Amino acid sequence: MTDLPFRPFPDDAAIRRVGKGLLDRTLPRADWTHEAHLAATIWLVRERPEIDIDAQIATIISRYNAAVGGVNDDSQGYHDTITRAYLAGVRAHLAARDPGEPLAECVNALLASPAGQRDWPLRFYTRDRLFCVAARRAFVAPDLAPLPAPC
Repeated sequence: MTDLPFRPFPDDAAIRRVGKGLLDRTLPRADWTHEAHLAATIWLVRERPEIDIDAQIATIISRYNAAVGGVNDDSQGYHDTITRAYLAGVRAHLAARDPGEPLAECVNALLASPAGQRDWPLRFYTRDRLFCVAARRAFVAPDLAPLPAPC
């Protein structure tokens, strides 16, 4: 048993399973955790450069949600601003890491960092702004501080 505030990934294969399951919409819904969101994002950025993540992430996640019985509407499912905030955090994290680092080590380091915490976007957004319908539907700029840029 671990005392960590997150569920670490045991190896690179576990992360690739999540990423591939997201893309082909076979990942069990119960496995689509906060940690899985971040792991899949790192995997997409590092190992799937042919995917234009900025242009395709909303479709990838929305289609996955629908395929596993989820709903993408004004109160649940895909949230564009949160996704893009974490994407900025992932890119900043990757820019500071060794590109040859094992995937699991990289993902687990992000999960252990402030940028891996569930409330991390609230460093940049007030709660009202982040959780409004407009922010769920499309990216809304932060109102507290700018999102991180890759180093």
